Amino acid sequence: MSATDNQPLGAEPLMANYPDLRGKVVFLTGVGQTGSLENPMWGNGACTARFLAAQDAHVFGVDINLEAAERTKKRIAADGKDIRVTQADVTKADQVVRALSECVKRFGRIDILVNDVGRSEPGGPAEITEEVWDEQMDINLKSVYLTCHNILPIMEKQGSGAIVNVASIAGLRYIGKPQVAYSATKSAVIQFTKATAVIYAAKGVRLNVVVPGLMYTPLVTVLSAKYANGDHEGFVAKRHRAVPMGQQGTSWDVASAITFLASSQSRYITGQKIVVDGGITSSTGVPPPATE
Repeated sequence: MSATDNQPLGAEPLMANYPDLRGKVVFLTGVGQTGSLENPMWGNGACTARFLAAQDAHVFGVDINLEAAERTKKRIAADGKDIRVTQADVTKADQVVRALSECVKRFGRIDILVNDVGRSEPGGPAEITEEVWDEQMDINLKSVYLTCHNILPIMEKQGSGAIVNVASIAGLRYIGKPQVAYSATKSAVIQFTKATAVIYAAKGVRLNVVVPGLMYTPLVTVLSAKYANGDHEGFVAKRHRAVPMGQQGTSWDVASAITFLASSQSRYITGQKIVVDGGITSSTGVPPPATE
């Protein structure tokens, strides 16, 4: 939870109830999580699956790593809930179509799409290779296009649907790491969401985007290896200091925002972004004055 809630980092917040999500069919990408499968923390996608399953939605989770997806399924089963998972690379059109077909065959419809795959690679435009640039475009942006390309016609035919894409504050401002391709793609996801939301507003389909800031998830271990030469503790401390609220958020904060936007409680919200960042994008970067 946030620093203002006086909860330790990683503590589980109270979960809001959204009765309208009961029975809804959710297609969620990135249901596994990066890093060791023994890590007790929750990644953003895994936590979102848990939140939605807790609302008794039918969650169909997709991940490139089937082992990671199966672990999320087992963890959610321990809560007395159930999700279905499959392996798919959502940068590949044929694999997206196949996964969607599995979901529709099982449930008959898709009410909610959550796009939560992404990867950050270091490098400015002079340093990053063309291969890495193309990979970043595929995983961070093309994946959103491919799922929306195939799911929007389904939702339009149904006359309803909600899509929540996940971007990053790196798409809004420079956050201290040389990751130009990641920044460019996440900015593009925000604008893709806004433009598409307008196109589909009269068709009963809403699209919004959650923009996380610095989150303490299993991914931080990977990032510290890429950006801090493996100095995990130093990297985490630096990220805490960068947040006006005093510490990073967690996957619970991200999942809460996603679940709200997926529910009918946000029925009059479309083409918008919810920034979940502890105040970073509102800050000049100068530490706030100390309180007595």
